[in-house]
Amino acid sequence: MTSFNTIDDLEAEQRVLVRLDLNSPVEDGAVQDNRRFSRHAKTIKELAEAGHRVVLMAHQGRPGNDTFVSLDQHAEIMAGHIGRDVQFVDDIYGEKALDAIDALESGEVLLLENTRMSDDELPEEDPEVKAETEFVQTLAPHFDAYINDAYSAAHRKHASLVGFPLVLPAFAGRVMETEYEANTAIANREFDGQVTMVVGGTKATDVIGVMNTLGDKIDTFCLGGIASHLFLRAAGYDIGYDRHENLDLYDTQWENNKEIIQELYEERRDQIKLPEGLAYEDDNDERAEHDNEELNAADYDYMDISEETVDKYDPIIRDSDAVFLKGALGVFEDEKFAAGTVGAVKAIAETDCFSVIGGGDTSRSIEMYGMDENAFDHVSIAGGAYIRALTGDDLPGIELLIDAAQ
Repeated sequence: MTSFNTIDDLEAEQRVLVRLDLNSPVEDGAVQDNRRFSRHAKTIKELAEAGHRVVLMAHQGRPGNDTFVSLDQHAEIMAGHIGRDVQFVDDIYGEKALDAIDALESGEVLLLENTRMSDDELPEEDPEVKAETEFVQTLAPHFDAYINDAYSAAHRKHASLVGFPLVLPAFAGRVMETEYEANTAIANREFDGQVTMVVGGTKATDVIGVMNTLGDKIDTFCLGGIASHLFLRAAGYDIGYDRHENLDLYDTQWENNKEIIQELYEERRDQIKLPEGLAYEDDNDERAEHDNEELNAADYDYMDISEETVDKYDPIIRDSDAVFLKGALGVFEDEKFAAGTVGAVKAIAETDCFSVIGGGDTSRSIEMYGMDENAFDHVSIAGGAYIRALTGDDLPGIELLIDAAQ
């Protein structure tokens, strides 16, 4: 049961301002289609078919980056997903944008220019400050309601995310609704059997935060990725060191988190499952493996958990009533080092359990290796917001929706 109002609560035929997250890869200037478009398309189609006048806003990249481009291509991609025209205006809240907004007819859809092209958008500031920006104060009077569907950006305090809920009736779109329910399930739901969390990725702080916040709700943590190397280091193995001067993945994280990693390993040793070994690329560019006693951080870059570890984690996953996965267990983009991530994801898919796959990178493995997204209860398109939900940190975009409902 959600704590905010959804688009089910909208009055008929409203002019609605809808915040999406369409931030996408850009290759040679071409914006790439991805699951964010298809997910948000459900919200847009529902609103348009109900006769609302639908104005969309989203961001793309950051100023100074190659991915910081106009949203004109996004309009074309989204039109293909919703089966109707998506108008585009290369303006955010100037006269051109306001004229286009006011001219909309029932069921029509309009996309505004990249929100980050407004100076008011990016600085992280309190909602009360953002609500007073020219961006918000100029656009808001032209709308009946604000809809936030950008769950994956809900941890940001940007004008388009936190300013409008203070000046307009605020609602959650379908992506916001489903992501929130799935990603808080681990804290809010009761499960009859074992609850397992498979945690990888590059940030030890993500693993630490999850263990500290949810350690009493999770029976088993299966570790992979860089975080597992640091926990193996705490267990006394020769791993978790940077080999190259220009590589800063391990040493800084170890120095900043050494004591808490060691404490967690000692306190939760029965819950924490570590790799039995790790994989590397040999002189013939083939996959090779070391067991833990053979690990040598000075001479090898380790790219995946070992096959023995995959076999160790598999029955744990299959015996679980609920499995949550966050972060890749290895460099799955290289097929040689996909065994850990793909093995875990396939085991989850084949198990009759409640399952959530979280993080944009990890969810890509599903498509890359030909798995069916429908095999999981939820595949999250969020990264930072997903881990914040798991660790209990505030998500300002959601808190404001809850406040608006109250």
